[in-house]
Amino acid sequence: MPSANDLRKGMAIKYNNDICLVLDMQHRTPGNLRAFVQATLRSIRSGRSSNVRFASTESIEVISMTTRRLDFSYKDHNGYHFMDPETYETTTFSEEFVGEAAKYLTENLPCTLMELEGKAAELELPPTVDLKVLEAPPGVRGDTATNVTKPAKVETGIEVGVPLFIDAGDVVRVDTRTGKYVSRA
Repeated sequence: MPSANDLRKGMAIKYNNDICLVLDMQHRTPGNLRAFVQATLRSIRSGRSSNVRFASTESIEVISMTTRRLDFSYKDHNGYHFMDPETYETTTFSEEFVGEAAKYLTENLPCTLMELEGKAAELELPPTVDLKVLEAPPGVRGDTATNVTKPAKVETGIEVGVPLFIDAGDVVRVDTRTGKYVSRA
């Protein structure tokens, strides 16, 4: 069995009878104390992150994990439909599984599906997506002393704070982790 020293970012392990993803890890050797591994784990079941300290010689159970690319096709009453671009096979996920990612899904958006032991575990979006602005109020002239933003409604239905020069019909790049405006696309 591998030890905690073998932990790497992106691995899936079994911890406290739950499957967790390793988000970050650091190997530490403080002064005259024993070495340990400080890891940030995210539970697949609950989605919560926690900091865990392992003894460097502690054994861990690694879970087999695969990733594959899926393109978002459409949403209907059955759920969210994704297509595998290699096999053209369609997979449908429930609204609970897709979760917050639904705010950024547009047609043909490439996503990464992580599967643990053959079961879908997590849907990962690209870091940024390009969204078309549907509604944006006009900017008030003279409000340029600081970084002033205005709310703009994009094609997926969410509101994003954008600079004053963005108008309806423009395409903006939005960070999927924070939901904030990045640049004009």
